[in-house]
Amino acid sequence: MKYMIMLYGSQQDYDAMAGRPGDKPPMSPEDLAAMHEHMGRYHQALVDSGELVDAQGLTAPVHARRVRLKGGAPVVTDGPYPETQEVLVGYTVVDVVGIDRAVEIAAGLVNPAAEGEYVDVRPIVDSVEELSL
Repeated sequence: MKYMIMLYGSQQDYDAMAGRPGDKPPMSPEDLAAMHEHMGRYHQALVDSGELVDAQGLTAPVHARRVRLKGGAPVVTDGPYPETQEVLVGYTVVDVVGIDRAVEIAAGLVNPAAEGEYVDVRPIVDSVEELSL
């Protein structure tokens, strides 16, 4: 079964990765390189095991657009979103035997140094019949 592991963050996280001071301390180039190296190794292990379907990071919220309908017409809001709002920053899709393995993989994507960080794991439906609650 396929599962999507969703990683969350904020504009502040992107600012820290860019080395800009803010509410979060800026990451050094070495810290950023170590994070990218960890993600690369982790995803390569999933490629090697045949479990990785896809994994992508997303650009900063400042580049996002939120589209809503108001009175039937689209209303577009530019990013960044309010600083307290978390946004999807990346995802990993795996094809594994069950939720337990997907959760095990997801645990390795949570930064142990970032207190309170989390990821969500959700099954991906292959058909409308799988949408039952």
